Amino acid sequence: MRLSVFDRRRAGALLHLGSLDAALGRGGRAFIDWLADAGYSVWQILPVGPTGSDGSPYWVRSDFAGRYAFVDPQELPDPHSPEYESFLAASGQWLTDYALFESLSAARNWEPWWLWPVDVRDREPAAMARVSQDLAPEIQRVKSEQFAFAVQWRKLREHAASRGVRLLGDLPFYVAPDSAETWIHRSMFQLDSAGRPTAVAGVPPDYFSADGQLWGNPLYDWKAIEADGFALWRGRVVQQLERVDALRIDHFRALAAHWAVPAGAPNARGGEWRRTPGEKLMRLLSQELGDIPIVAEDLGVITDDVEALRKEFKMPGMKVLQFAFGGTGDNPHLPHMHEPDCVVYTGTHDNDTTIGWFSTLDGESLRRVEYFLRLTPGAMPDALIRSTLGSVARLAVLPVQDVLRLGSEARLNTPGTSTGNWSWKLPAGSLTPQLARECRLLNEVYGRAQ
Repeated sequence: MRLSVFDRRRAGALLHLGSLDAALGRGGRAFIDWLADAGYSVWQILPVGPTGSDGSPYWVRSDFAGRYAFVDPQELPDPHSPEYESFLAASGQWLTDYALFESLSAARNWEPWWLWPVDVRDREPAAMARVSQDLAPEIQRVKSEQFAFAVQWRKLREHAASRGVRLLGDLPFYVAPDSAETWIHRSMFQLDSAGRPTAVAGVPPDYFSADGQLWGNPLYDWKAIEADGFALWRGRVVQQLERVDALRIDHFRALAAHWAVPAGAPNARGGEWRRTPGEKLMRLLSQELGDIPIVAEDLGVITDDVEALRKEFKMPGMKVLQFAFGGTGDNPHLPHMHEPDCVVYTGTHDNDTTIGWFSTLDGESLRRVEYFLRLTPGAMPDALIRSTLGSVARLAVLPVQDVLRLGSEARLNTPGTSTGNWSWKLPAGSLTPQLARECRLLNEVYGRAQ
């Protein structure tokens, strides 16, 4: 059962599961206990699917599977139990194909699936039967791993609920080119006859990037998806909402229109906007789920159609205080411009820590920050944290790195770079009882303590 996240003023903490050891077991429970003691009632996580070699949770190999590295090896469930049989029955829609995909990938030294033998690449029935038999032990291992993930996830969520902590999940808009989804649901993506993308995702040039951003994910074939009743996307959302209490959709603006770049282009400048039937998808989800507990990641250049879609389905947007101090007094990220129906952050997983961000400011931006927050020496990050908690937004979320007052050495991700990301670990013993008491006092002062 999902618990309400937006029913009152709440404070949350943002921490990637990959930053914890034994995240779905001992590490996760200890963090939840600290959150509850500190007056936080929301834990925002990043996507939990299996990743490629760079560890990016936004470059997943499956929407439905979980990353086994998060499992606590000391708390593995019995794969011979009746619970395992129930798990297989409930997960059959995706598990068998995913286990075969991962087993084939491992057997072929992780080469992308479009380079596999043609009969396997194209999922010909005789080839599928042959490799399923040849790889039976490996397939069984993958299924057992997913069972362990599912059992530990359920227990962690039950523990969170018992401590009054809600889980806010995250859904990447796109999947990786070499993913179970593109292999299994090939007709739902813009791929050529060999399985390679014909058009890829990105965003156009803007103030931050003269060439735009070229992500390289294959685009969905939205005509095919709509003709299929949006089954793929509905399945993605429903699966994630079975794990969490609310869900952030990354790159939400692509549900209104997406930037399409021809495959092989050197950058994103040659792309074009194409309409997405996102309103039809959201209407179906609304009929299926009732109120949709979704947060729209609406950062960047947002057009009227994106804002209209978000408001039509009453989805909170995002405000980030690190973005607030450029421009004029009507910058939408400034606290006095917030509205209750939003989620406010000091920074996100893509930002530097607040101390790191503040240390790089100079000139007009620095003067704006100092004047607005009435800073005294050494006041960061506490001044930005207080401003975030004081917002009228129902949910205020602080990256744990800011709670710990850490600098750029604790940054989790730097967009546009391919190395050194996603590896930050929570320092052992850093979340102390004294820090919990300090945080609880702040959360009580701003009406957010649970």
